[in-house]
Amino acid sequence: MKKNLFIAQPVLGEEEWNAVREPIESGWVTQGPKVGEFEKLFGERHQVKHSLACTSATTALHLALVALGVGKGDEVLVPSFTWVASANVVIYCGAKPVLVDIDLKSFNIDASDLARKVTSNTKAIIAVHLFGLCADMDAIREAAPGIPIVEDAACASGAAYKGIPAGGLGDIGCFSFHPRKSITTGEGGMVTTNNDAHGDLINMLRNHGASISEEQRHHGPKPFILPDFNILGFNYRMTDIQGAVGVVQMAKLDRLITERHSAALAYNKALSSIDWIQTPEINDDYKHGWQSYILLIDESKAPMTRNEMMEKLQEQGVSTRPGTHAVHMLGYYAKKYGYLPEDLPNAKIANDTAMAIPFHNRMSAEDYEYVVESIKSLS
Repeated sequence: MKKNLFIAQPVLGEEEWNAVREPIESGWVTQGPKVGEFEKLFGERHQVKHSLACTSATTALHLALVALGVGKGDEVLVPSFTWVASANVVIYCGAKPVLVDIDLKSFNIDASDLARKVTSNTKAIIAVHLFGLCADMDAIREAAPGIPIVEDAACASGAAYKGIPAGGLGDIGCFSFHPRKSITTGEGGMVTTNNDAHGDLINMLRNHGASISEEQRHHGPKPFILPDFNILGFNYRMTDIQGAVGVVQMAKLDRLITERHSAALAYNKALSSIDWIQTPEINDDYKHGWQSYILLIDESKAPMTRNEMMEKLQEQGVSTRPGTHAVHMLGYYAKKYGYLPEDLPNAKIANDTAMAIPFHNRMSAEDYEYVVESIKSLS
């Protein structure tokens, strides 16, 4: 019987529904105590001193670069195979994103190409932990010693590298709680750091540059006195409604990742015999966050192209998506910086042949089996 399987589906239910009652009934619906509780839980789980909630991973990345002083004339190294926001935030700061090729086994930044792209203008590196797999942080540091690293950990809640959780591997970490991530608050993000100065600055930057938060002011002795605004900031605050959902989701995080890990192992076992498919690598140095499960299609051996497969699978009720896109192949970046598709060959291959298949915690064993059989039927 034909199924209808989504590429992703959040795990939300009665607990989250009940959790939002408190901020709604209290009337405190902007950033407040529930955001604070969510931040505390997230910081403890990821072993960082500062966790600061915001509106998205995009705004988290923007805050991180501003805190590092990135501006006009600076360059920031970014892997090309990533969601476009990873590069866009560099331009928001008036700086230039310098796109770097990737390793096709991990889909993460290629340290050897990174080393070739470092210049005297390089101000920071955005190390993307794509699909939940942490970038090789040791190789990045060796390739570009002394350059600040921002972790784009949008996909990597709960992930780790050599025993250290994502978010504490670089100078600043940035997470997403979009519905396609393992835990969600609808939209939302988190900035993490172990640097007190960065943490204090980002705390002000997300709230218009105010010297104290709205909650601190309202609960202080003179709530009628507005705070000082000594820096230019942004309105990037998370709501307490989202924070309440985040508190519930944090209690589920490790279970959800464990379930996804088991599902990934089952997929690997079932699909590894197909010679035109590269399945994700699982390495003991990494704890994968498993935001997505991504195949790489070898079109020289496959019975059809990746895009043709996606169309056939959709007809069978199996949703698929490209892994993500190669930023250097997007119209804006090709026009602005003169990139050609062949300039970053591995990113181009991934752009054209990586495929995400259904992978989430609402799938049953029968659902996973249906996906596997649908893929095998393409041969």
